[in-house]
Amino acid sequence: MSLVFEEDGDDVLVPPTNFYAVEHNCIYRSGFPHPINFPFLNSLNLRSIIYLCPEPYPEANVEFLRINNINLFQFRIDGTKELISSDIITEALRVIIDVRNHPVLIHCKRGKHRTGCLVGCLRKLQSWCLVDLVEEYKHFAGIKWRETDVKFLKSFDVSCI
Repeated sequence: MSLVFEEDGDDVLVPPTNFYAVEHNCIYRSGFPHPINFPFLNSLNLRSIIYLCPEPYPEANVEFLRINNINLFQFRIDGTKELISSDIITEALRVIIDVRNHPVLIHCKRGKHRTGCLVGCLRKLQSWCLVDLVEEYKHFAGIKWRETDVKFLKSFDVSCI
């Protein structure tokens, strides 16, 4: 199901799949944004996007970023069921916690596993209890949540941030 927002009664704003405000007005998460989502993203006044896939960013998206002066931070995380690199997550967290990059959107393809792991590690940094951050991860991953991701979230050490 996709949410649709109306702005000024005329313009329809369509958020990307799995869109959610992680921290209101500063950190967002979603699945991959498509051109139909650009007006919605523009309404967020983004300063940065964190892209967690190894594939090159599509030209239409690059152009949207250029026109709107949005910085792209790409962290190439494979979408397989292998363990995610703690080093890459640590680098991405440093981008997220730097307020000069806010508002920021974090996304991968579907906004589930890679995005969920990064947001879960942010929650850990925010001192969320493990049960709650795993519950949030599972909520967005749905029935396809991965035990390897939960193990990663449990073992990730935030003391290096």
